[in-house]
Amino acid sequence: MIGIVRLALAGLMAITAMGTARAEDALKARIGVLRLSSSAPVFIAQDKGYFREAGLEVELKFFDAAQPIAVATTSGDIDFGVTAFTAGLYNLAGKGVLKVIGGMSREKAGYPLIGYFASNNAYASGLKTPKDLAGKRVAMTQVGSSFHYSLGLLADKYGFKLADVKIVPLQSLSNAAAALKGETVDAALLPISTARKLMDDGGAKFLGWVGDETPWQLGAVFASPKTLTNKVLVTKLLGALAKADREYHDVILAAMKDGVAPINDKTKPLLEIIAKYTNLPVEQVVGNCAYIDPDGKLDVKNVDNQIKWLQEQGFADKGFDANAIIAKAFVKAD
Repeated sequence: MIGIVRLALAGLMAITAMGTARAEDALKARIGVLRLSSSAPVFIAQDKGYFREAGLEVELKFFDAAQPIAVATTSGDIDFGVTAFTAGLYNLAGKGVLKVIGGMSREKAGYPLIGYFASNNAYASGLKTPKDLAGKRVAMTQVGSSFHYSLGLLADKYGFKLADVKIVPLQSLSNAAAALKGETVDAALLPISTARKLMDDGGAKFLGWVGDETPWQLGAVFASPKTLTNKVLVTKLLGALAKADREYHDVILAAMKDGVAPINDKTKPLLEIIAKYTNLPVEQVVGNCAYIDPDGKLDVKNVDNQIKWLQEQGFADKGFDANAIIAKAFVKAD
């Protein structure tokens, strides 16, 4: 009997040791993200254990603007960044200290994400549509940000000069929202997750969606050259994200109608995960589901157009293009 007990204990200790060894063998990775639905696959991969199944121990680090994520990636504070393209990100990539390794969110018609919003006073004074932004004071996070590029595309579309718009860089989404509510600016570009409370409280007016006006490749996954030397780590991370990309697309995006995802037995578990990481109720998440390619593809042609536009505006350094900043071994091109 004692022998049987000893064998059982030995077996239990062996199983425990194996579990401990597996935990110790897991590759660690820190991912910088914003609390936005544009990072939904990251949240799904973390919450459903896709990273863990791939042999990764992932820590999510949250930021309040895109550019600091790029800086943190180059400094080694995080290993991977998942956020929108910015002039600052491109400049770092142009210097060789960042590489794009995959696609993430896109501005696409029918998928509400970033919107144009007016202050109540400006709206009452005639600011009714996005094309009316010429000559107005417009808040955004930073000069050269994804919001700035969106406004530039809008200016090109409607034939007004971007130089006629007074850009007010306020460094964070919360600051831009506060300025809009406080009537110190006429308008702001904000993700709907940030702007919704403003609208619900009567503090801002909706003008239109960037995706409906000017579709483009908004976000990506990127890493430093040092991180890319660990090909096993990068491959495992992208594999886990690809699984989450596909699930998010096939379960939530495929079910959307008129920009809203239904809440049912199939979609609710994923919507609840997104709600958990974005600090929003599920009822708000349903109208805030960013488009993401099911295969994690990157629209390389559009990325090249972004770089050229930013270079022409003087926001990005000259001398590089999309091919120079993409890690071709990992990127799936659209």
